[in-house]
Amino acid sequence: MSGPVPIAKTLGDIYPSDALPTQTPRWNNLLAKFQTIYGEPATFVARSPGRVNIIGEHIDYSLYSVLPMAITADALFAVAHKPAAAGAKTFRIRIANVEAKFAAKEFEVPFDANVEIDATEFEWTNYFKSGLRGVLDLLRKQHGEGFKPVDMDILVDGTVPVGGGLSSSAAVVSTSSLAVMVANGAESVDKKELTELAIVNERAVGVNSGGMDQAASVFSEQGAALYVSFSPELAAQPIKFPPTNPELCFVIVQSFVTSNKQVTGPIHYNLRVVEVSMAAAYLNAVLNPAGVQLPEDAGPLGISLKGFHDTFFRNLSGDSEFAAKTLSKEEELEKLLAVVKQTLTQEEGYNREEVAKVLNITVPELEARFMSRLPVRAERFKLRQRVVHVFSEALRVLRFLTLLERPVHTGASDTTAFNQQLGDLLNETQDSCRDLYECSCPELDDICAISRAAGAYGARVTGAGWGGCSVHLVPADKVAAVTEALEKEYFSKRDLTEEQKESAVVVSRPASGSALYYVKNGLN
Repeated sequence: MSGPVPIAKTLGDIYPSDALPTQTPRWNNLLAKFQTIYGEPATFVARSPGRVNIIGEHIDYSLYSVLPMAITADALFAVAHKPAAAGAKTFRIRIANVEAKFAAKEFEVPFDANVEIDATEFEWTNYFKSGLRGVLDLLRKQHGEGFKPVDMDILVDGTVPVGGGLSSSAAVVSTSSLAVMVANGAESVDKKELTELAIVNERAVGVNSGGMDQAASVFSEQGAALYVSFSPELAAQPIKFPPTNPELCFVIVQSFVTSNKQVTGPIHYNLRVVEVSMAAAYLNAVLNPAGVQLPEDAGPLGISLKGFHDTFFRNLSGDSEFAAKTLSKEEELEKLLAVVKQTLTQEEGYNREEVAKVLNITVPELEARFMSRLPVRAERFKLRQRVVHVFSEALRVLRFLTLLERPVHTGASDTTAFNQQLGDLLNETQDSCRDLYECSCPELDDICAISRAAGAYGARVTGAGWGGCSVHLVPADKVAAVTEALEKEYFSKRDLTEEQKESAVVVSRPASGSALYYVKNGLN
């Protein structure tokens, strides 16, 4: 999983060839504006991209693996740096944005002080400050009390839509962390160290993440998805997309339906976390031998369906039926799905009394265990539907992965059938998100139907859901048709600003992750 963040020699090392006509003038504009603002050239540019989760929706907090990819849209930080003035007790940061709506800022920080961040106030430089604070903590530990951070001049350019479910925050925090490390003398930055830094740093602005977003932003490789695992620890493995004909593109489409997690969390996101955690405990009580405890793990409430999964098969290993055969992960999930459907039979859900009785605890103890950290509002908990989604989605991730790793179409002149197999898995995910996890919405359902009718192989909600964005697997020669259909049948019926129209559709192939570019004699 490790290795250094690559140093690009040309923009072609960062972007696919079809993106260069757009990216080259963008970078030239960034460097020219830097010279104008600060009166000196930038020394280097750090960049990290946004990401979209191809498949593996709402299963990361159950500790099942997911398959995101980086997108072409990214955050760029052009940087110049120099030692703080002789005798100074502070270092100076000047930071500006190519977008005039983001006001330039200047601040000074004492050499031995923390960077102050007010997470309750929306301030665009907070994401940079979170990277700065985390990196300085690390560098102070590495270099001791005498460490003096350098002055930095920074110009930012971001193309990842803010609030669109594409992890603009992870892109900015990963880039800021990388920029601060390099400015302060790091000759090589390890990808795993950068990812772990970015995960911790983003928490300073109130974003608690399991690590998928940062891993995808840092580790991704051009033309590859990223297989991200959370158990037993965070790990990432690039998985190349095989050549196809027609060529595949990913189209990310905004619904412009917003769901405020703080407002709707008790009936949406938080409730799903509680339901899958409660389901893990329920299944453990019913299906595992008496007295067996689930292991404490990285799940939001300390246990997870993945923890139940592993415990279940560990206890079955002594059973003669299973002792002679080691099941594959796909076979384990298939068996779990069959067992769960026989065990969790109440389609209407389970009330507090029913769950507490099975767990042999009181209702107040149940509420303290599962509902004290995350506020929820529900009379019944749909354990069956949520578990079936998680296990079936984990299975779809493995099937998608198998198709990429062992494509059967190698050498075929037309790979439409293979392409459609990938798309079918996305369509199954959308059905499951709509019907079992209930995290889609009518607008996203409409967008997916319009896209498929216009030629997409598959389409589904991605991100937190209940609004936000969707991801579509589209043959390259149908991208225009899909985009036109969405404009005619969806976007034209909504009152959108010009800025919203510009960010409504993002087209991307699997893109590369974090990179550094040293500016010497202009761009190559």
